[in-house]
Amino acid sequence: MGKRGMIVDYAGEELHRGDLIVYGARNGNRVRLADAIIERVTTRLVDGRLRPMLKVKPTGTESGFTRRKSLRREWISSEHVRLVLPDIADVYEG
Repeated sequence: MGKRGMIVDYAGEELHRGDLIVYGARNGNRVRLADAIIERVTTRLVDGRLRPMLKVKPTGTESGFTRRKSLRREWISSEHVRLVLPDIADVYEG
């Protein structure tokens, strides 16, 4: 478990703005793994519970043989997220 007030991935690593993560993204009836850069880390009240949420920008690197149609930013829950590289936003210009 992380410290109180910290948002972490499923392995307990802290998540911050600019980190490179991998998460499960829906593709029709399937799920693919996608890389993304975290743009915002926050919490939201959902069904009476405080849930950690991340606003991410996909990098375009993902599993599957069909390409993503757009690289729009999206909100995801942090419960199925894994940190790949910390503070990569300055290096990655994708």
